[in-house]
Amino acid sequence: MASAAPSLTRTETDSLGSMEIPVDAYWGIHTARADANFPITKRPISVYPDLVRALAMVKQASARANKEIGALDAMRADLIDAAAQRVIDGEFHDQFTVGVIQGGAGTSTNMNANEVITNIALEAAGREKGDYAFLSPIDHTNRSQSTNDVYPTAVKIGLSLTLRALLEELDLLRKSFLSKAVDFHDILKVGRTQLQDAVPMTLGQEFHGFATTLGEDHSRLTENASLMFEINMGATAIGTGITTHVDYTQAVLKHLREITELELETATDLVESTSDTGAFMSFSSSLKRNAIKLSKICNDLRLLSSGPQAGLGEINLPAKQAGSSIMPGKVNPVIPEVVNQVAFAVVGADMTVTMAVEAGQLQLNAFEPVIAHSIFQSITWMRQAMWTLRVNCVDGITANTDRLGAMVGASVGVITALTPFIGYAAAAALAKTALLTNRNVADLVVEAGLMSREEVMKQLSPARLSGLEAVTAAVTVIPPEGLIEI
Repeated sequence: MASAAPSLTRTETDSLGSMEIPVDAYWGIHTARADANFPITKRPISVYPDLVRALAMVKQASARANKEIGALDAMRADLIDAAAQRVIDGEFHDQFTVGVIQGGAGTSTNMNANEVITNIALEAAGREKGDYAFLSPIDHTNRSQSTNDVYPTAVKIGLSLTLRALLEELDLLRKSFLSKAVDFHDILKVGRTQLQDAVPMTLGQEFHGFATTLGEDHSRLTENASLMFEINMGATAIGTGITTHVDYTQAVLKHLREITELELETATDLVESTSDTGAFMSFSSSLKRNAIKLSKICNDLRLLSSGPQAGLGEINLPAKQAGSSIMPGKVNPVIPEVVNQVAFAVVGADMTVTMAVEAGQLQLNAFEPVIAHSIFQSITWMRQAMWTLRVNCVDGITANTDRLGAMVGASVGVITALTPFIGYAAAAALAKTALLTNRNVADLVVEAGLMSREEVMKQLSPARLSGLEAVTAAVTVIPPEGLIEI
C-alpha cells in the first residue's frame, strides 16, 4: 500500500479560527491574516532591511533580558536569541511579508517577527514549524512585550541604522562638490541675483557653496538622529508596564545598547512616550530640509548647464542618454531632474508624517506604520539619489571656460569693484553707457579719466573681482561731478 503524500500545509489556530499555512513558511497565521487584509502597497516590510534587523534586535534583547531576570527559561531564551541573530545577519528577510502600510499600529509587523523568529528557533531545536506548545510566538518570543513598545522602538533603531548609510553618501557628495571647487578655483564667472547679472565670482566659489550647504545638512541630520535614541521598551500596552517584571525595562535597555551600539535611553514618562510620535515629525522635517536644499542645488546645475547654445552654458553635465525622441542630438539634465523628483516625494512624505502624528489619539498613535514607511522611503530614496547625482553627474562636470570668460569680459557688473575708487554715481552712469553702447567697462573708465589703465586692470583682476584678494587700503572716491560724459 502506497504511503500518503506529505502534507503541503500545517494548521495554525488563533482566536478567530484556523488556517492552513504553507508547511515551509516561517511566518504563521497572524502574518497570513495581515497579508490577506492589507494588499495595499504590494511592498513588504522586507524592502527596509534595517527595519527587519531592528525588529530582530528587539526580540534578541528581550530574550536576553527575560533570561537575566528569570522571566524566561534559558533553553527557550537561547533559542530565540540565536534565531534573532540569524535575522540580524540577513537571513530569512523574505519571510517578513506583511505590507508596509497596515492597520493595527504595527501589530502585524510585530506578529510577523514573532512567528518567523519562533519558527527559525523551532527548526533549530529539531521541532516542526508551528509547534507552538514547545515555543510560542506570543508567550515566549513576545514575553514582556507589546506591539506598542516593540514597534516604535524597532522603527527608531531601524531609522538610526539606515541613516548611517545616508550620512555616508551625503558626505561623499559633499566631497565631490568640494573636489570640483578645487578644480574650478581660478575660473572667473558672472554671479547672479534674481536671475540678473551681479558681481563676478569664481566657479570654484559657487561649487564650494554647494559643498558647504551639504556639510551643514550633514550636521543637522546628525543632531536630529539623537531624537531616535529615546525608546519605550517596558511600556507594553499603554505605558504602565503591565505584564512586565520590575527589572525588565532596565535589563532590556542594557542589552539593546550592547546589540545596537546606539546610545539608547528609556523615556522618563512611558505613557507619554507610547502615545507621542513628535520625534518622528522632527526627524522627517530634517530630511525635508536636506531634500529641498539638494533640489535647489540641482536647479542651479540645470540652469548653469542650460542651452548649450541658447542658455547659460557655463558648465557641461555628463551626457547620459538621448534627450528626445524627435530632436536629434538633444541631451537633457536627467540626473538633476530625477533628484528634483525625489525631493518632491520627500516633501510629500513629510506632510504624511505630520498628518499621521497629529492623528494619534489618547494612549497610542495607530498610524505609526505610515510614519515608518514614509521616513524609511525618504531616507532610502535620498541615499540613492545622492549616489546617482555624485557618480552620474557631479564627478563628471566640466567648465565651459571660453563662454565664462566671454561673459565676464562683457559684464557691466565688474564695475562694482571700482565703486570704492570712482563712487557709486559715476559707476552707475558708466554701467548705463556700457549697456547702451555694448562697450567694455574698463575702457570707459580709462577714457573718462577716472583711473589709469594699470589701476583698473589691477582692481579687475580675478582675485579681487572674486573677493579672494581684498582691497584693504583706504581709497579716494572721485565725486560724480568729476565724471566726463561719454
